Amino acid sequence: MKNSRVNTIVENDSVSLLSTFRNIFAYKDLLYMFVKRDFVSYYKQTILGPIWFFLQPLFTTLIYVFIFNKVAKLSTDGIPSVLFYFSGVTLWNYFSECLTKTSTTFRDNASIFGKVYFPRIILPISIIISNLIKFLIQYIIFISLVVFYKFRYDNVMPNMLIFTTPVIIFFLAMISLGLGLITTALTTKYRDLIFLLTFGVQLFMYVTPVIFPISEASRQLGKYANLLYLNPLTSLFELFRNAYLGVGQINYMAMSYTFVFSVVIVLSGMYIFNKVEKNFVDTV
Repeated sequence: MKNSRVNTIVENDSVSLLSTFRNIFAYKDLLYMFVKRDFVSYYKQTILGPIWFFLQPLFTTLIYVFIFNKVAKLSTDGIPSVLFYFSGVTLWNYFSECLTKTSTTFRDNASIFGKVYFPRIILPISIIISNLIKFLIQYIIFISLVVFYKFRYDNVMPNMLIFTTPVIIFFLAMISLGLGLITTALTTKYRDLIFLLTFGVQLFMYVTPVIFPISEASRQLGKYANLLYLNPLTSLFELFRNAYLGVGQINYMAMSYTFVFSVVIVLSGMYIFNKVEKNFVDTV
């Protein structure tokens, strides 16, 4: 009797966005495992462990206070400099970490992709969610600072716009996910793009209201300050500061632009990612 062996090849031929969302739901348990892995392993080999979640934004804020407020004398719209910069650092850390880590999805997980099939989109989404946990920790510190300074300074004025926080974070996640998916897809052929991304993210911070308010840019650049609204993050950072600090310009046209940009970039990123993942193992 001859032994027969049947080889089953499991692959994903569909690149439709609807099938992508279905796959994410079907593999939700795997998504949870990757989120847990990302969160636990990130600081597993460090001495201070999760304490870095608190120390890193605080150290960054103090450096910004010294360089940009004390030395460069940049305005903080009358808000205590520690509170002003910490608000920007909190948002920027979430965006930049999501972008840089999703941008190396294929490179960092090549060994897994070559062994077993699962929806590849699960991995970048797990990065978005695990970084959200880190954001929430830093957000708690930020809220504590807002409460502390609220009782010391009359010009710190939180308002009802704080309820837009989930929307702000959602758009940050979509933009970082979309850009990250496009970048990781391109780096399968053009590896040096990852080095350009690292440099580009650093430069991108300086055209985002992390270390300055739009009002300061308007004073320095005049009408050219409106060009900063071409950056889809600008309206989000200004809205966040307006909600918690009472400063920051709300530009509804810019917010509409951010919404359209977010939807277009994340859908484009998911489509390109799904196209590339089919042949990824053959190109690495």
